Amino acid sequence: MTEVAESRDLKLTHEDFERVRRLIHERAGIALALHKKEMVYSRLARRLRTLGLNQFKSYLDLLDGHAESSEWEHFVNALTTNLTSFFREAHHFPILADHVRAQSGNIKVWCCAASTGEEPWSLAMTLTEALGSKAQSAKIVATDIDTKALATAAAGIYPIAQIEKLSMEQRKRFFMRGVGARSGVARVNPALAAMVEYQQLNLLEARWSVEGPFDAIFCRNIMIYFDKPTQKRILERFAPLLKPNGLLFAGHSENFTYLTDAFRLQGHTVYGLSSGPGSRP
Repeated sequence: MTEVAESRDLKLTHEDFERVRRLIHERAGIALALHKKEMVYSRLARRLRTLGLNQFKSYLDLLDGHAESSEWEHFVNALTTNLTSFFREAHHFPILADHVRAQSGNIKVWCCAASTGEEPWSLAMTLTEALGSKAQSAKIVATDIDTKALATAAAGIYPIAQIEKLSMEQRKRFFMRGVGARSGVARVNPALAAMVEYQQLNLLEARWSVEGPFDAIFCRNIMIYFDKPTQKRILERFAPLLKPNGLLFAGHSENFTYLTDAFRLQGHTVYGLSSGPGSRP
């Protein structure tokens, strides 16, 4: 309540809000619902105060028509949502473990909504437990549009309470507890950190900096922020980046079945290529 009350020194008009919706859709593909006006208001008001601006119009003028403005990074960071946790939607990880055990060669996984790192670290732990010594040659490419979230992810430092949901064996094996002034936090160990490569990536960009082929792509709980045409375009760009028997993992509220013919449902929110092994004509 305090945050909203403090923001009343600024006025977000209907025209301003529609402009925000257009700009974030053009830049990041995010389809902001009409009921998100209060969220936009509170998040962007902080940035206006930092810049000493008293009108949303003046702030949006910094972005509109200025594709190279450094302010875009702050704008996108403010409007992206980073809700995540270790081993979220836990049923996916045993499926991934079984899948990679059955593969030959080096394993490569893309996590395209890395957020603050809990998902890619969960993937790294899964590969390590599934592959043993072979995990040393496995690679996880972790990307996100939010540079602030990525910085947290790459640091790999989390409050102790955040890793308490992991098993005792996982906490001991994969994390180093801080001491002294750092006693309230834990950091991923060097072996786990070496498996993950973090980089900024906007799924709307014409060229992606990632290179396949991947054994699995985790694209979970991000498509819900895109409209259907954007979802379809992204899915069809995923297809050639997967190995023939590769898997695409979606979020619990996402259904890609009717969006494109490129993928077929293989399990609960798990997809394979329609042209892959075992596909039906």
